[in-house]
Amino acid sequence: MPHPDPEELSLLALYDDWEDSNTRDHLRVCPGCAADFAALRRTVEAVKTQPETSRLEVPGPGVWAGIHQELGLSESVHDDPLAGIREHYGTVRPGWAPGEAAAGEAAGDARSGGQDAGQDVRQADEHRAEREVPEREVPAEPVSLQERAASRAASRRSPAWWQRPGPWMAAAAAAVLVTAGAVWSLNQAPRPLAEADLAPLPKYSAAGSARVVETADGSRALEVQLSKDEAQGYQEVWLIAPDLSRLVSLGVMNSDSGTFQLPAGLEISEYPIVDVSDEPVDGNPAHSSVSIARGTLAT
Repeated sequence: MPHPDPEELSLLALYDDWEDSNTRDHLRVCPGCAADFAALRRTVEAVKTQPETSRLEVPGPGVWAGIHQELGLSESVHDDPLAGIREHYGTVRPGWAPGEAAAGEAAGDARSGGQDAGQDVRQADEHRAEREVPEREVPAEPVSLQERAASRAASRRSPAWWQRPGPWMAAAAAAVLVTAGAVWSLNQAPRPLAEADLAPLPKYSAAGSARVVETADGSRALEVQLSKDEAQGYQEVWLIAPDLSRLVSLGVMNSDSGTFQLPAGLEISEYPIVDVSDEPVDGNPAHSSVSIARGTLAT
């Protein structure tokens, strides 16, 4: 049974009722895919978890006092902007204007006056008429810091993004796609099959390592690294049988590292010795019998 694509695992992780019996059956028998699916599910659950907000508290008056002093603000903003939330929340009238009470008092004083009160009454009536013009024609009065803080507090009562199903589902989908991409990248990375430490042979000092890796398409390659190139001619990489009676040439390494494709039918256990030789430019394809470094692959 083929392994499911990352998209299929993502859909199963996002939606518990997603119909895909073949993939679910595969997860029961494939530990690798089951581990990938479990990682995706953990990501979904982490995004769906709602943060604890019941313990949030309004800062005390000392917080604003410290900010005011640290920033060197003027006395005009000395009052704590959150005082209205702590002490008077729910009592602020958003439509109230400071001039309303003053106008009412002026009108009352005008009507209770003597012989010259008529003019004051008319002025108060005109002032009241101006305030009765439709709201869109009257410039807005300045809003106090307390009213602004109360308005912000009221707006925070609306459901947060994590309390609405649409946004968190989008966030969960994005998180799952990121995780699926990471899982896919890991699955595409070469998988090591065997490794060897390369030790220098007499008269040489270059050391290094070699490893056999398998790519996603099933092909294998030998990756070789040496600390330096000490060849008098050129370096050639070989795989050799344990009794040194058989050997396979993988190619020339013109620097201190190289990657060489392995023949499809070659068994690593039959050719476990990695050998880097110093070959003269003489046209002879055989091993020169002069090795720079050598090591044995271990799985």
